[in-house]
Order: sequence, then C-alpha cells, then structure tokens
Amino acid sequence: MIRARRSRIVATIGPASSSPDMIVTLAKAGADVFRLNFSHGAHETHAAVYAAIREAEKTVGRPLGILADLQGPKLRVGKFANGPVMLKPGQAFRFDNDPTPGDETRVHLPHPEILTAMRPGATLLLDDGKLRMVVTDAGPGYANTTVSNGGKLSERKGVAVPDVVIPMSPLTPKDREDLAFALRLGVDWIALSFVQAPEDMAELRRIVEGRAAVLAKIEKPQALKVLGPIMDLCDGVMVARGDLGVEMAPEEVPVAQKEILREARARGIPVIVATQMLESMISSPTPTRAEASDVANAVYEGADAVMLSAESAAGEYPEESVSMMNRIIERVERDPRWPELMQAEQSHDDDDADVLVVAAAGAAKSGSTKCLVAFTTTGATARRLSRERPLQPVLALSPDINAVRRMALCWGIEPRVSAQPDSLEVVTTDASSKALELGLVAPGERLLVVAGTPFGAPGAANLLRLAHAPAPARRR
Repeated sequence: MIRARRSRIVATIGPASSSPDMIVTLAKAGADVFRLNFSHGAHETHAAVYAAIREAEKTVGRPLGILADLQGPKLRVGKFANGPVMLKPGQAFRFDNDPTPGDETRVHLPHPEILTAMRPGATLLLDDGKLRMVVTDAGPGYANTTVSNGGKLSERKGVAVPDVVIPMSPLTPKDREDLAFALRLGVDWIALSFVQAPEDMAELRRIVEGRAAVLAKIEKPQALKVLGPIMDLCDGVMVARGDLGVEMAPEEVPVAQKEILREARARGIPVIVATQMLESMISSPTPTRAEASDVANAVYEGADAVMLSAESAAGEYPEESVSMMNRIIERVERDPRWPELMQAEQSHDDDDADVLVVAAAGAAKSGSTKCLVAFTTTGATARRLSRERPLQPVLALSPDINAVRRMALCWGIEPRVSAQPDSLEVVTTDASSKALELGLVAPGERLLVVAGTPFGAPGAANLLRLAHAPAPARRR
C-alpha cells in the first residue's frame, strides 16, 4: 500500500481509536505511525493496542511505526482548604513547602526543585498560563510572588516556570517504569517530554541502549537556548506546540517552530509538528480553514510528519481526521511551487556517504529516473536521502524489521524488509524487482541504487548504480 505523498501522519491512539478494526481503518486512511500516550491508559491497554498495530501491518501490507510518548514531570500546586480561590492582580501570593491546605494568601508547592530554582523576577504560570505571577522574593522552601494576571485557582492545577531551568530529570519514576515496559513491548520510538538540556537526552539514550530510536519533545523555552546540542543526541524531534505555547507568547511559537524544523532538517533527523493541528475535528467532521492552512504550512516547510492528538485519540471523527490530514498533504504536494518552497533550506555534510547521497539525489533529478533505492542496515543511508527531499520515492530495503519500522516516520521513504544482498548483481536485481513489485517503477524504467560494500556494514554507503526495472518475459 503505497501512499501518494511524502510527509507522514502520526495518529494518537485513545478510547476513540483503540479497537483493532479502527486501527486498521486509520492505517488505511493514511496513518503511518501510531502514538501511545503514556499520560493515559494502563500497561495492559497499551499492550493490546501494540498487538493490534502489529496485526494491522499485515492487513495494510506496509510497516507501521509505534511511538511511546512518556508523560514527563507534571508540576502542580497543592490543595486548598475551602475549594478554589480568586486571585486579583497586584495581590501577594506565597508558594511554600508547608503541606497544610492553602487559602487566598498561600499554597503548598510539592516540588522542592522549583522552590530551589526560584529567583526574583522569575515568572510562574498556572492552569495552562491563565494565571501569571512574578517572584518578588525567594528563599529556602518558599517563593513570594505578585499576581500579574489573576483568576480562579483550583487545587492540583499545573505550574510552569518558563524562564528558569529546573534542576530535575524529565524522567520521573513513572516514566522509568513506562519506558521499561515500552522497550519490552518493542516500540520503535521513545519520545521524552519536557526536555530542558542535552543531559536529558543523554540520560534517555543511556537507558534505551539502541533498543528504540529516541525523540525529544521541544516544549520548554529553555530547550530552544541549547537546541543544537539537544538535537545532536536525538534520532528525531517533535515541535510540541501545546506546552510550548503555554510558556511562550503566542507570536513566538511559529518562529520557534521554524527554528526547530530548520535545525532538524540540517541534521537529517525526522521532525514532527504536533498539537492542535485539526483541533476542531474533535467534535466536527471538518476542520477550520485556519487549521487546514496550519497543516499545509508544515508540509510546505518540509516537516517529516504532522500529528493528530485528541482528534484521533478521543474525538468523534478519528477516521475523518486522518483522511483530512492525508488530503491536505496530497494537495500541497501537487502544488507546482511546493518543491521550491520545501527545498529552500538544504544542507549537506561532507563525508563520503553524504557526497554519494547528494550525487544520487542530483542524478535523480533527471525526469526519466522514477525511483531511488537505498540498501541500508540501520536506516542511515535512507535518512540521508530523505534529507535531500528528492521528488522521486525512496525505497529503503533493510534486513532489520526494527530499522524498517523506524523509517516509517521519515519523509518520502517507503521502507520494506529485504534480505541482505551479497553481491552487486543481487543489489541490482533485488532493487529493480522490489520497486517493480510495489509499483514504484514500470517495466524498463530507470532507478538509481545506493548501497555499500562490504555488504551489511552500517554507514558504508559507497556505491551508486543505475538500473532498469525488468521487462516482462517474451512469450515464445
């Protein structure tokens, strides 16, 4: 089942979409990767969904990626003695380490890391940014603030600190349990929430040990200050605009999105644009025009994937949401100006493998070349080709099913399992026959093959071959 588009779709699974039949429906509608949100659901539920996705692969005839999204630390205020309180602009309000229920003057903040990091002038945002407070004084176990934007504050509402690095790991005890479970399941990608520094990704990589690809969710302004070093430790990245929009001014989020996309594309790692893309389709069968434009803009920017959250997880129209996203992507990619806009920012490395890949992409610009084929052990060669954003499909052949499933997230790649070739003749024969079988070329049409010798050695792309799809045998 070949899709007529290059950008990929990530669909979050939830109560509205967790049945085996619905998972198959969403895959047929265009979902390439399924997100398991570990902020919700028991391990048994995620295990059943995982099994259903693996069964759906057989039905749709192509690999499906699975992304486990870890919850991360949820910072919340404590309880109030007499229910919600009303806070007025200009009033004083105190956060402290006293577990006594709060009132209109103070509340317990059960996160000593925040109090330790507080300094005068720092901002605290509560209840998704609805309330804003500025620290006037801080010391061991307390922070005094002045209310800037007031309103009703209820117990257990979230707290965000946009301009301070909080000295805590984004991997909570719950996350570590969920991570171990997800790795036992065999998920393809692990997404780490609330990344603040490169050390956060380094810690995740140490734990994962290559058993899955690792992805940073950029949703903290602090991460933008060290974006390059964070991405150097990532296999992929997500523009998590929901929480990023809480801690940043709305007008700053589109600029941050473009910066993250630019940095990810420069490194050749897949980038997902996420959150509120088709938000109105939670309860409506059609999106707003602004939402359709939002998805389209991400495609014009060259994003590897766009993501559905509540739309597919808990909405009334999960299938329609995936289908609509699919239609928007396909329409953008039919725009004659789309290649020019999408390829506006290209970058290359100068090692041997990248030089070869750039040459392959350049040679493929000939109108008579219909397909690029990459023989790859880990997926690295195919991802290098994807970074070049060639307009021809990239067929990635690997003997490793795990590498194949991870590539389901990457722009323009059609990944399939194939035996490791052991000769140049087999490279040419397997590439042309598989491309013909999948309908990527017609008999006699040209394709370009990228491979490496010695065969099976990771990162050894050093061979570019021209081939033609076999013509039907003549009858005697």
